[in-house]
Amino acid sequence: MTSRNNIKIIAGAIVCHEAKLRGDVTIGAGTIMHPCAFVNAEAGPIIIGEKCLVEEQSKITHRVPFDRVEQKNVPVLIIGSNNVFEVGCNVEACRIGDNNIFESKCFVGNKVTVTNGCIIGAGCYITEEQVLPENTIIYGENCLQREALCGPGQQTLQMDTLSKMLPNYHRIRKPNLKS
Repeated sequence: MTSRNNIKIIAGAIVCHEAKLRGDVTIGAGTIMHPCAFVNAEAGPIIIGEKCLVEEQSKITHRVPFDRVEQKNVPVLIIGSNNVFEVGCNVEACRIGDNNIFESKCFVGNKVTVTNGCIIGAGCYITEEQVLPENTIIYGENCLQREALCGPGQQTLQMDTLSKMLPNYHRIRKPNLKS
């Protein structure tokens, strides 16, 4: 684990002071981070894109796969824009594109690459090394996989409501970078 925290918050992001941020983490403009969210840049920097929603008790961890521990150049974990991390999800994916939804209590392992427009259903566990094709939906007790006709819609109404409500009830970290 990184011994030093280097937290960069772009202007326009709303990050509750109670959110736990460890290591080198950059949070994009328009991103909302609930209290009790946990972001751990254990293996290297994490860059969270614009307009992402990280709900309470969700965990985003940048961890090196056990079979690659000797690798010296660990890439930066880049998380695209418009992603939703719902309550209690645990995401360790090695790369995350844009417009994805990680539903409650799902787990995505550190050998998984999530492209764009994917939905990982509630309670689904994905641990095998794979690249999810665009607009993939993983759902059900057996983590079945299918392709959607189009990606999920954006959470605009929820984001607007949270951007007004969270500052009224929680202390918000001050941005330290301009957009």
